[in-house]
Amino acid sequence: MGKIIAVIPARMGSSRFPGKPMADIHGMPMVGHVYFRTRMCPLLDETVVATCDAVIADWVQGVGGRAVMTLDTHERCTDRTAECMFKMEDILSEDVDIVVMVQGDEPMVTPGMIEAAVRPLLDDPSLDVVNLMADLGSLEEFEDPNEVKVVTDLTGNALYFSREPVPSRKKGVLDVPMKKQVCIIPFRRQALLEFNAMAETPLERIESVDMMRLLENGRPVRMIHTSVRTKSVDTPADLELVKTLMAGDDLMKRYA
Repeated sequence: MGKIIAVIPARMGSSRFPGKPMADIHGMPMVGHVYFRTRMCPLLDETVVATCDAVIADWVQGVGGRAVMTLDTHERCTDRTAECMFKMEDILSEDVDIVVMVQGDEPMVTPGMIEAAVRPLLDDPSLDVVNLMADLGSLEEFEDPNEVKVVTDLTGNALYFSREPVPSRKKGVLDVPMKKQVCIIPFRRQALLEFNAMAETPLERIESVDMMRLLENGRPVRMIHTSVRTKSVDTPADLELVKTLMAGDDLMKRYA
C-alpha cells in the first residue's frame, strides 16, 4: 500500500466569493481550519494545501504546515490536486495510492469524516472513487442551488448529482430523501488521472458538478453517508452562518 494523502485545493480567485480561503473564522483563515482538522485523521500520511496563491502558501507554511505551489491555469480542482500529487510523490520518493481531495470551503470537516470516506477504498479493492453525502436539514437547503443534491441506487452508488432539488416532490411525496454532496472525495491514484484525462461531459457542464463526468462515462461513485452536520462556505452569508455554528466547537479548541 502506497501513501494516503489529503490535498486541499485552494485559490483566491473564486468567482462567487473572491479571497474565500483567507476569510477569517474565529481568528484563523478558513483554509487553516480545513488544514488542521483534516490532518487530525490517523489514516493520512500527509496533508497538503495545493494553491497558486502565495498568500495562502505563506500562511500555511507559517504555521508549520505543508503547501505546494501549483499552476494558476487550472480550471478544475482535480487538475490542481493531481499536480500536487505528482509533486508530493517527488518529495516523498514514493507513489501515492489514495488521494483525498478536501475542498477548502469545508471548515467544519472532521477527522472522522475523512476516515469514513477513505475506509471503503481500504476495504473494497473494486472501488475507485468515494464521496461523502449528508442529510439536508430543510426545504430551503434542498432548493438552494449552492447545495449539490445527490440520489443513489440501492447499493449506494450515485445515480445523479444536481443543483436542482432531486428527487422531485412534485407529486406530493413529502418524505423524499434530501441528500447533499459533501466535498470530501477520495480517489485511487489511477482513477484521479483517468478522471482528468476525460473530456468535460454535457451534464457536468449543465449541472456544474465534476462528478457527473464519471457517471456519464459509466464509472461508479460510491456515496457514504455521514451524520456529521457541516456547512460549506459558498457565499459571505454562509461564512457568517459557519462562524455561528463553529462557536464553541470542541475540535477547534485543539488547534486554534
